[in-house]
Formats: sequence, structure tokens, C-alpha cells
Amino acid sequence: MTSPVSRLSISHFLCFLPSFNPKPLKLTSISHRRQFSPSLCQPRSELSFTVGTHLIPHPAKVHTGGEDAFFVSISKGGVLAIADGVSGWAERGVNPALFSRELMANASNLVMNEEVNCNPQMLLMKAHAATSSTGSATAIVAMLEKNGVLNIANVGDCGLRIFRKGLLIFTTSPQEHYFNCPYQLSSEKAGQTYHDAMVCSVKLLEGDTIVMGSDGFFDNVFDHEIVAVISQFKDAADDAKRLADLANTHSTDVNFDSPYSLEARSRGFDVPLWRKVLGQKLTGGKPDDITVIVGHVHELHTGYLEESEAVTADLSPLF
Repeated sequence: MTSPVSRLSISHFLCFLPSFNPKPLKLTSISHRRQFSPSLCQPRSELSFTVGTHLIPHPAKVHTGGEDAFFVSISKGGVLAIADGVSGWAERGVNPALFSRELMANASNLVMNEEVNCNPQMLLMKAHAATSSTGSATAIVAMLEKNGVLNIANVGDCGLRIFRKGLLIFTTSPQEHYFNCPYQLSSEKAGQTYHDAMVCSVKLLEGDTIVMGSDGFFDNVFDHEIVAVISQFKDAADDAKRLADLANTHSTDVNFDSPYSLEARSRGFDVPLWRKVLGQKLTGGKPDDITVIVGHVHELHTGYLEESEAVTADLSPLF
């Protein structure tokens, strides 16, 4: 049997919804390109990544697309980003998706800003400052430099893992005030800012796999399950879909002893004592919006990359 532990303050988002399609979102190609003069083109970076994405909204939020948002860009070496809108704002009559969507739209538009210069913390600062919607969101941004260094800035409990030859070599750590209440960028002064971001850099090698996700993904999938999927399939889009589907299956399984239920028990959340006497414990996945971005790292040898090429959608209908 299972006793539910309710989510105290958070849920997530979707950035690419000019009109909502109930099918899970999957972006595998460039959807728009601005034209720049040759002087704005630069040699391809030594390393880049092939990216696949997939988003599955919370079962109760399919009609709205959920509250997760993300964007992927191949500007510079490449940029990956996810924001997770805080669902508690709905209790105040505010759509939690608006803040996360606008935050990601602003970040996408500011990638080429000279002051950003492959600094994800600076990108978060500028995107947050430009966001006027009421609400808050956790957020993570990763930017790849030409020399193969991946710069990461994370506020809250979205996450990123790097796998090399089937082994986990790097993971971010969630930032939280207490269980289920993560750090978050907010429209309120009481929230966190880019100063509070966890910032780090990792040197990538060809063949590495990056897996970025909202907490709805990492709360429901173990690292060894991620390795099993990315070791079996070599296409980034297929990997992202299979991982998101796996998390979605686990999220509604009341008997699955998920990363979320394990963490809850370690923090003192469990079934009543009389149920423990009967050998029962808190189990189950956590229903939530699920966003997954997978990046397969590879070398680039020749050619030029227009700085404006970005995987985004027309976001103007959102605001």
C-alpha cells in the first residue's frame, strides 16, 4: 500500500506551445533561422551535440501543456535550458506556466548577447530581469564553449547528468529550502536570483551523453535506468522519448520505489507507524510534468555555423 506525500510547492513548464498539441512535444530539428551577414558567422566549435527533446505534461494538465518550458539552441557550441513553473501560484489565480515560458523565451532571445558570452549565470540574470510575468520557476542552463567546456548554472531542482562510456561522471545537486521547496527565480523580491545559482564547468569528450531534465524526470528515474536506455539507443531524439516515457510510467506506479519516495522516507515522510509494523512503507512515483533533453557530444571538423540557428518555436502567441 502507498501513502501519498503531496508536492509542497512546485511543478513545471513548456516553452514551445503556440497552440497546444496534446501529443508529447518532441523537437528534433531547427524550426527557424534568422539571416546574418558573413561577419557574424564563426567557425564551428571543436565539440557540439546532437539534441533530442521530449515533454510530457502532468496527467491533470495535458489540456494546458503543463508548466515546464525549455529551449535548445545550436548557437556557439550549443545551449540547453529548462525552467519549471511553480504550481503553487495557481492557488493565487496565477497561471504558473506563464513565468517559466517567458523566462525561457527571454533566455532564447538573449543567447547571442555579447555580455552573456557562454556564461549561463549571466544568461539567467538577463532573462530573469526581462521577465515581467507573475510567478516563479526553477531553472537550469548549460552552454558549450568552443573548447568543449560545458558551463552550467542551476537554480533549484532541475538537473543535469553527464555519462561517459556507460558511467555517470557528473551530476548537479538540487538546491532547496526544505524538502519539496527548491530555490526558484521569482517575480517577488523574496525569491532567489542568479547570484544563488550553482555554477560549474565540465570538460566534455566526444561520445559523452548529456541528460538534462526537470525534477519530474529525475524524481522518477534512477541513474542506472538512464544508462540502460542511452547505452541501447544511439539517437538523441529516441533516447529523450524513451526516458520521458519511462519516467511517465514510473510516476503513476504506486508500487514503484522511486527516487522521490526514497528521498521522502529519508526526510522522515513515511506511512503511519501501525503500517510500518505491518511491513509497509511509502512508495510510488511522483506525477508531474516531465521534460527531458538528451545531447550526444561529437566533434565538428569543418564548416561554419550561423550564430542565430536555434531550436525554438514562435512564442509570440504565448504573451
